[in-house]
Amino acid sequence: MGRKVPIISGIALSSLLLFGSTVSAQDTEALHATDVPSMKEHFKESFKIGAAVEPHQLEGESADVLKYHYNSIVAENVMKPETIQPEEDEFNWEEADKIVEFANENDMDLRFHTLIWHSQIPDWFFLDEEGNPMVDETDEEKRKENKELLLDRLETHVRTIVERYKDDVDAWDVVNEVIDDGEPNEQGLRESPWYKITGTEYIKRAFEVAREYGGEDAKLFINDYNNEVSPKDDHFYNLVSDLVEDGVPIDGVGFQSHIQLGWPTIEESKEAFERFVDLGLDIQVTELDVSIYGWPPSGEYNRYDEIPAEVLSKQADRYTELFDLYKELDANISNITFWGIGDDHTWLDDRASEHSDDGVGKDAPFVFDTEFNVKPAYYAMMGMENPNVDEESEENEEDTTDENKDNSSEETDNTSEDTTDENKDNSAEETDNTSEDTTDENTNNPAEETDNTTEEEKEEGAALADTSTNFPIGLVIGTIILQIGGLLLFSRKQVQS
Repeated sequence: MGRKVPIISGIALSSLLLFGSTVSAQDTEALHATDVPSMKEHFKESFKIGAAVEPHQLEGESADVLKYHYNSIVAENVMKPETIQPEEDEFNWEEADKIVEFANENDMDLRFHTLIWHSQIPDWFFLDEEGNPMVDETDEEKRKENKELLLDRLETHVRTIVERYKDDVDAWDVVNEVIDDGEPNEQGLRESPWYKITGTEYIKRAFEVAREYGGEDAKLFINDYNNEVSPKDDHFYNLVSDLVEDGVPIDGVGFQSHIQLGWPTIEESKEAFERFVDLGLDIQVTELDVSIYGWPPSGEYNRYDEIPAEVLSKQADRYTELFDLYKELDANISNITFWGIGDDHTWLDDRASEHSDDGVGKDAPFVFDTEFNVKPAYYAMMGMENPNVDEESEENEEDTTDENKDNSSEETDNTSEDTTDENKDNSAEETDNTSEDTTDENTNNPAEETDNTTEEEKEEGAALADTSTNFPIGLVIGTIILQIGGLLLFSRKQVQS
């Protein structure tokens, strides 16, 4: 038995090498985000590419990726009312200033998120002078006094922030998420304390104050989520069109775009965008992330390495559809902002964990993974060939695309308010991102001109692909040598015995 070990070991090793010569996408060495073409350069003739950030991400590797790929940033949390004015007339600028300084130092656009919102806002805003909740007041005269008090507080908040940052901010999310997921009233307006105390007056006043103190060059946006789907799309459009007709100074609309692999449809997104183009308003995608789950999220993957390559491939297909649409409408879209940099930091992890069976879940919504390596979604949005996918894999993916799209209709119900209100208590909020109005800089490309890939990028992708296809030849040669060596060693042992 001992004499046969060399030849058996040689055959086993050579077989392992031979079968290992076909490398899966997950087994190949991933490229780092800073080793591939820059997204901001690729799309510079179409729109800005932005990311939501926390101050701690402005240093180290995340900062390197930010500076390389993005030319627009927005605060994920530190510019919201509860952080920037936690107590009346006590403004906290420290964390917000860090993001402003980073944007200025790196010649980035800055979106301010957000001046007025119903969530992440301190209670004092809605307490009367005696400390009682304004919404509980029944006396009509007292209610009028409370309304004026609240609007005065709104004006102080907006004026103070806009005066400080008017030379730094390129786009302002003036009001955020004023439309409800359901239909609590005929207009579909969210019945927040703002609405209950002032009606729609708070919306108008916020825009008017922002214009007064920000000047005519300030780009003022109204931002919301799920505003591509019914009934919210109609309520959102009706509100904005009425405000424009009334002379309220709105420059653009923000589509948060917290979406999924199969929801909403590209047709719904396109129709929603085009309605506002007809109103003469700028469009920005303000909080883009593409969850790998439906609604509610199953959270079935506890760790990033548990996510199948097939799921990431479907996500890449989704990014192809999205950026084909964005490029088609790039004359009217000035900014595409992701609600994060990479999969290491996303509010969707909290949502996946909340709905998972074991309380642990991992999502992966972006084009860079948890270590800032390139995912299939990156190549898809850039219109580049993925060097880690061979022709056979691509054919198999194409065969299953239609079937996957047919099943996508099961993932359509995302209009529950839990999608935002409950989840926004998590570390990363789905709120908003506004960016500067770069419509004048955008080229008016025809719809069919959707390939922004430069010749240099194509050559780089081809070179990478050529390397991956030539790699198995060396393994085959090595396999043959090992087998011959095993046979010779076995023969020598036989002679000696």
